[in-house]
Amino acid sequence: MSIATTDFQGKRVLVRVDFNVPLNDQFEVTDDTRIRAALPTIQRIVETGGRAVLVSHLGRPKNGPEDKFSMRHVVPTLEGLLGHSVKLAPAVVGEQALAVSGGLQDGEVCLLENVRFHKEETAGDEFFAGQLAEHGDVYVNDAFGTAHREHASTAVVARFFPHAKMFGTIMESEIKNIDKVLHGADRPVTAIIGGAKVSSKLTIIEKLLDAVDNLFIGGGMAYTFIKAAGGSIGTSLVEDDLLDTAREVAAKAEAAGVRLILPTDAMCADDFSNDANRAVHAIDAIPDNWMGLDSGPQSIETVKGLIAESRTILWNGPLGVFEMSNFATGTATVAQTLAKATADNGTFTLIGGGDSVAAINQFNLADKVSYVSTGGGAMLEYLEGKALPGIAAIRG
Repeated sequence: MSIATTDFQGKRVLVRVDFNVPLNDQFEVTDDTRIRAALPTIQRIVETGGRAVLVSHLGRPKNGPEDKFSMRHVVPTLEGLLGHSVKLAPAVVGEQALAVSGGLQDGEVCLLENVRFHKEETAGDEFFAGQLAEHGDVYVNDAFGTAHREHASTAVVARFFPHAKMFGTIMESEIKNIDKVLHGADRPVTAIIGGAKVSSKLTIIEKLLDAVDNLFIGGGMAYTFIKAAGGSIGTSLVEDDLLDTAREVAAKAEAAGVRLILPTDAMCADDFSNDANRAVHAIDAIPDNWMGLDSGPQSIETVKGLIAESRTILWNGPLGVFEMSNFATGTATVAQTLAKATADNGTFTLIGGGDSVAAINQFNLADKVSYVSTGGGAMLEYLEGKALPGIAAIRG
């Protein structure tokens, strides 16, 4: 079943959305990206006469209901974006919740209370999933960000809809766009991988060796590779237990015919502070008591050249401590150059991973690249080649 061709007239549609959004001290939504992303799915349902029953988590409640994690804080933003009212169910399952979802008219929307108020959600409890299933005639999973979790509302509930389950538009888009990089992309294909630690990206890096022509490793993780090759990195971030692994990755890249490119210089500081003294050093000759916190100008030019010559690009992870303005140049330049390549050359540019998404949003360029993944951990696991429970439950 496809959401684009299904007629939802008169049907209650249980939709797993990802409204796990940040709130300020007044419990107002400060970033509505995930809510806006879900709008096409919700609008498709209500515009064809369906009744949308939305279920999501918010935060990490520990012991049942907590008001600071109530979905009621999300309702004003959702109503403003949808342009019509949203009913809030006071519970997730049970008579009160069913009274709200069962009382919906065609074209109406309700939001259930935080599904993680119940420990059965993260436990993947089948009975609880069955209770959730009572809210719908059809099940739609549009929460890619939780697709790697075998939770009741993301995977188990689908068993109760053997012939009436489908992906929402976010899930369809995420799968299509990530697959575009992994399978049959226009070449040359380049992956720009940054972030703090090799350990968190190792499986992805190895998987990408089968899909890319160029692999640029930047950010904090670059220093493990530089030290593994015999370089001096001062007090820069390093994972000493992965030096042999870094050498193995380099050997695998060479064997696969993939160009593994590392930064050649770094913007360094004598303290982890935006106000620290700064100097550019060769990345393999950083003085003692200095640390690399951003790519240097030479390395930035290298990345710009890679982007210019590529037809498909995956960017995952910043090239420096971009939260500090004096060390944001590398990350900002990647974002700007990707946007320019998308517009000028028609390059397919996929941005994924929490920090990369935060960066592309910080520089107001999210709408200037081909696709920004909302997935975070789910995208990383999908890139690693893992079967995600939330996807398998629909396809199965």
